[in-house]
Amino acid sequence: MNDLIKHKLSLLPEQPGCYLMKDRQGTIIYVGKAKILKNRVRSYFTGSHDGKTLRLVNEIEDFEYIVTSSEIESLILEINLIKKHDPKYNVMLKDDKSYPFIKLTAEKHPRLITTRKVKKDKGKYFGPYPNVHSANETKKLLDRIYPLRKCSTLPDRVCLYYHLDQCLAPCVNEVKDEDYKTMVDEITRFLNGGYEEIKQALTQKMNEAAEVLDFERAKEYRDRIAHIEATMEKQKMATTDFTDRDVFGYAYDKGWMCVQVFFIRQGKLIERDVSMFPLYNEPEEEMLSYLGQFYTKTNHFKPKEILIPDTVSTELAEELLQVKVLKPKRGQKKELVNLACKNAKIALSEKFSLIERDEDRTIKAIERLGEEMGIYTPHRIEAFDNSNIQGTDPVSAMVVFIDGKPEKREYRKYKIKTVKGPDDYESMREVVRRRYTRVLRDNLPLPDLIIIDGGKGHIEAVRDVLENELGIELPISGLAKDEKHRTSQLLYGTPLEIVPLERNSQEFYLLQRIQDEVHRFAISFHRQLRGKNAFQSMLDDIPGIGEKRKRQLLKEFGSVKKMKEATLEEITAAGIPQNVAKTLLEKLHENQTENSDANNS
Repeated sequence: MNDLIKHKLSLLPEQPGCYLMKDRQGTIIYVGKAKILKNRVRSYFTGSHDGKTLRLVNEIEDFEYIVTSSEIESLILEINLIKKHDPKYNVMLKDDKSYPFIKLTAEKHPRLITTRKVKKDKGKYFGPYPNVHSANETKKLLDRIYPLRKCSTLPDRVCLYYHLDQCLAPCVNEVKDEDYKTMVDEITRFLNGGYEEIKQALTQKMNEAAEVLDFERAKEYRDRIAHIEATMEKQKMATTDFTDRDVFGYAYDKGWMCVQVFFIRQGKLIERDVSMFPLYNEPEEEMLSYLGQFYTKTNHFKPKEILIPDTVSTELAEELLQVKVLKPKRGQKKELVNLACKNAKIALSEKFSLIERDEDRTIKAIERLGEEMGIYTPHRIEAFDNSNIQGTDPVSAMVVFIDGKPEKREYRKYKIKTVKGPDDYESMREVVRRRYTRVLRDNLPLPDLIIIDGGKGHIEAVRDVLENELGIELPISGLAKDEKHRTSQLLYGTPLEIVPLERNSQEFYLLQRIQDEVHRFAISFHRQLRGKNAFQSMLDDIPGIGEKRKRQLLKEFGSVKKMKEATLEEITAAGIPQNVAKTLLEKLHENQTENSDANNS
């Protein structure tokens, strides 16, 4: 704990609010709420903690806090701050998916569509359906049974759906309002649970088709029935009041928390959601935060009723969510909550072995790596590698590992622009200069460790650019390989020394994964670029083939080899005139013959 934190701790008020923990780069890494800020924030820096909380505390270099007038205000503020800053230790609920509804439009000629947005447009909405595939298949099933229009705007002639008896063609035919009302009522009854009669009719048609040996049609009916059952059929775990409700249960152990949500729609359990995340506060408070994020950050549909365990405050939950929240004491609802808690406990137990193994390979590996190198734990590692063949098509690549795991969205590819010939050092200088000039310009996060696939010369080239040109001081290390091109040594320090890592340690295996990944990424980019350039160069001297037709051929065939194997008809089908296609094939086969003769001589 540094002096700044000590001073700020003495100034904390005894009021509710939110606190924002920051790392040494000023990045917000955790957001929390507290009934009493003074007690909660101080608790992080006193007493003993489990491994998860200890890692968080070790990264904290500063904190801010915002005072609120009530606990519910602090809860709402916490949710908004998490949504805004997306701190890495608030790891739960990072997806923003919304589930689809089946909608009957209120148009003159109604349509049946799937949508993820509910609007006040007088349409009828059914759902949401967490099982997206089954919802889509149910919509297709209803399309086949009820011939409502399918097009968004009426055409001037009938379409294929009319000939398939799946549309009444209101574009050319007059359809009575009574016909639409009958179909809308039946679809509404179907989606509200009255699907048994349709299922029985399909079963009868399936049996009739099987009797006349029309097995293909029988299979179609069978699949329709299966889709009905997947979305609509009552289950053993069902309620009799047809109320839409979400049932929450949770379990916690060893610094982790698991939450299970059961989605009950029209009285039946249709899907569940499972979340698992590190636990830094009291479980009851984390559960409240989870509820808020579940319905605001991820845009989940709010049902009419929410069931929660009796340890969580219904008053705060209702005020936060603005829906009915219950803590059932007995009966079927209590059994559902208990079952959700039981499932959470089982999932947590099953995951512990995997979590421990994953932590040993990632979080603990980077902690031990930082200790061996004498640096801060390298939560963010950026690694570079070059690739070229005797200086042709030189490229470089960067991969990013965060907390020991690859972050592929942040990988970057570089074409070398200023270096002529095979100069690995200058190529590395150019790429590092380009990368960290942009990092400084766009205020992107700096890495905790830079790894270069190379030795002393590469490291010194990178150090010169960072320190002398850009004024950045960062830990820079190099990975050397043995005669079999395998990771051999980690070089670091001034002067450079070999960091003593056990060859069978997880930190050494992590370095191997990083080196293999950056090498793979660089090589694949180089091959892609080289293949594209080779493809285009062979077409440069062929009359009638310009840049536009090159792109057409590249899109259609992908390689010269496949183009040579193509027929004249396939070339012309790609949009190339017949006379140009003939010349192209002749030139390609001439080159093939010349290459063959050269190889034989």
